Amino acid sequence: MFDTVLVANRGEIAVRVIRTLRALGVRSVAVFSDADAGARHVREADTAVRIGPAPAGESYLSVERLLDAAARTGAQAVHPGYGFLAENAGFARACEEAGLVFIGPSADAIALMGDKIRAKETVAAAGVPVVPGSSGSGLTDAELADAAREIGTPVLLKPSAGGGGKGMRLVRDVSALEEEIAAARREARASFGDDTLLVERWIDRPRHIEIQVLADGHGNVVHLGERECSLQRRHQKVIEEAPSVLLDEATRAAMGEAAVQAARSCGYRGAGTVEFIVPGSDPSSYYFMEMNTRLQVEHPVTELVTGLDLVEWQLRVAAGERLGFAQEDVTLTGHAVEARICAEDPARGFLPSGGTVLLLAEPQGDGVRTDSGLSEGTEVGSLYDPMLSKVIAYGPDRATALRKLRGALAETVTLGVPTNAGFLRRLLAHPAVVAGELDTGLVERVVDELVPDGVPEEVYEAAAAIRLEELRPKGDGWTDPFSVPDGWRLSGTPKPVSFPLRVAGLEPVTQVARAAEVTDDRVTVTLDGVRHTFHRAADWLGRDGDAWQVRDHDPVAASLTRSAHAGADSLTAPMPGTVTVVKVAVGDEVEAGQSLLVVEAMKMEHVVSAPHAGTVAELDVTPGSTVAMDQVLAVIEPKEAAE
Repeated sequence: MFDTVLVANRGEIAVRVIRTLRALGVRSVAVFSDADAGARHVREADTAVRIGPAPAGESYLSVERLLDAAARTGAQAVHPGYGFLAENAGFARACEEAGLVFIGPSADAIALMGDKIRAKETVAAAGVPVVPGSSGSGLTDAELADAAREIGTPVLLKPSAGGGGKGMRLVRDVSALEEEIAAARREARASFGDDTLLVERWIDRPRHIEIQVLADGHGNVVHLGERECSLQRRHQKVIEEAPSVLLDEATRAAMGEAAVQAARSCGYRGAGTVEFIVPGSDPSSYYFMEMNTRLQVEHPVTELVTGLDLVEWQLRVAAGERLGFAQEDVTLTGHAVEARICAEDPARGFLPSGGTVLLLAEPQGDGVRTDSGLSEGTEVGSLYDPMLSKVIAYGPDRATALRKLRGALAETVTLGVPTNAGFLRRLLAHPAVVAGELDTGLVERVVDELVPDGVPEEVYEAAAAIRLEELRPKGDGWTDPFSVPDGWRLSGTPKPVSFPLRVAGLEPVTQVARAAEVTDDRVTVTLDGVRHTFHRAADWLGRDGDAWQVRDHDPVAASLTRSAHAGADSLTAPMPGTVTVVKVAVGDEVEAGQSLLVVEAMKMEHVVSAPHAGTVAELDVTPGSTVAMDQVLAVIEPKEAAE
């Protein structure tokens, strides 16, 4: 076993790897950018090295700086985690040339399976069924469009060099191909440095099933069962579980053997995942999609049902050990479900969010595990992936695991940063999910049912109660009766104390304040005989995984802001991020719905479009501009106003 391992990543996966290194008695080395100087993974490692400024291209994606950090700390091996350089063949090869062990497959296997076009050809030759699609690398936009027309819509555009749903575009209308291909190329280039695309037939209502494989350097390959990953938004997994309710033992064995053959076809070593698309109506018809040559985000559910530590086996295999078990020794016991907690705001269309973690509570124990990179005071920005943590629950059966996970999400508190925890808790209670009737489009179909319309009345009640409590005189001495916020008036009829409040994106309300139980981190209000208890921090309130930032509303300031742009419409940044594309200039005439700007944050693009026909009166950004949420980007003077 190694003495020292450098973890070339950040956030929850870095913390996760460090945990196993400590359990094995291996010294851990963390790396960090300026944005992560005080991060949890930095504090928990045995030592840490600064590798550059905040942008990933100058820190976590810098091969030179990572290798320098390894040399300076005496590391013998590098664990890449997932994301960043985890599936970068050049990085794996550079580690080998520097005398470091790359904890993962060979550079050749990464390159082969990282090219989705070559990967499909390779596994097909090994007898693994593949999804019908385009063939050949380096297709032009016109060739991709021709292939899509030949296959017939709907089709899926996919980056050849990446995974995780980045750059994937589902196209149902042939007329949208040109714009969707351009957008997919931009996202692929930004995420993977390679804009090569392929196109595949889209299978309606498919299920996404993946098989975990483990291979050593002595020719032994086993699979560790499947994970159901069909609950997705925008091709990004949000809930994963093991095993899948879809597969019977015969299908599980057949898919497992296909995954083993896929791993053998590229001389695989280490932990990897073979992903299949499966028609829900016919589980025996499954197609290879891709192989992820790294540890997966959802690996904990496999660990819980097999009893294996996959990071430990990554380390043992990389150190030259043989697998200590054969296929017949692998058993799946119980059921595990995982939820990905992301910095995104369901109430604003799941746009990436950010902020400072003011109050944090993460459940652990009694069949619940949280893998997290957070701590109170953590700054969540727009430079890195939005996933903050994962909450995993285990039980003897699926119903128990689901129930435990819903309870754990209700206990999860991340005040200061909007997250999807409450949304995921409601998703896990949806009848289709409870029944196991899943497919990759389910979340999009039911999303409106799971995002509350507006803010519960008791939230405003709690916010007003806090403000009332803050106005009360403190101390045991004499109190000026005129300073007591009780609504007393000379007429003798008290006037209720009220506060103008507002939640971003919604109309302000004026809330009457009533007595409540208020402490430093809790507030309890009673409404219609029902008690409601919230976590609180600054102007944030949280309950059952949901959170609201309730600000004081100044109607005078709001009126002045509106009058500043009278006769025109301001387009504001929907999320904190970077402007990547500007398609107009001041004075240009635009049509309603015309795309004007593209803002990117956390590897996600958002197109800002004209709300109506008019003229660009102001343009306050250029490509590369960093913007804050709700910052004014442009002003469009309506055509009617100009006339």
